[in-house]
Amino acid sequence: MMKLLLPLLLTLIGVGGGVGAGLFLKPAHEEDPLAEGHPCGDPAETGENHSPAPVAAISEEREYAKLNNQFVIPVVENGAVAALVVMSLNLEVVPGSRATVFAIEPKLRDGFLQVMFDHANIGGFSGNFTSGTNMRSLRNELLRSAQEVAGDTVTDVLIIDIIRQDS
Repeated sequence: MMKLLLPLLLTLIGVGGGVGAGLFLKPAHEEDPLAEGHPCGDPAETGENHSPAPVAAISEEREYAKLNNQFVIPVVENGAVAALVVMSLNLEVVPGSRATVFAIEPKLRDGFLQVMFDHANIGGFSGNFTSGTNMRSLRNELLRSAQEVAGDTVTDVLIIDIIRQDS
């Protein structure tokens, strides 16, 4: 009986401490800071003169072309394949141009693979390869490549999946 009392007591203390910490760290209120009358939402009341951040104009009319196959990129270190990166891409295209994009998909894939191989060769898929800087750089280069082939038909490149499998 005594052997069960100590683990039970420690469990209760641990659970109680966790609940107490959760209640202590819980935000005091869950109000919308942009709500009318909220002191943080009105710059005149706080003395701040912050203008809202500009919101990029996003067209309501857009289409997406899902590229059929994944991209497999080898990561070479010391002359040997150290890992494989598998990626899936979608393209944001001008409405009504998905058929055009699918017609030139082999040329797009060729350009995308070259960009991905270059990215792998400069170490873009090593270490923290999903950092914002790395992903933004890769997306920008993929978009540049797509626009070289398809012109302004492609408006954005979306990285849907990215997986690194180490050898």
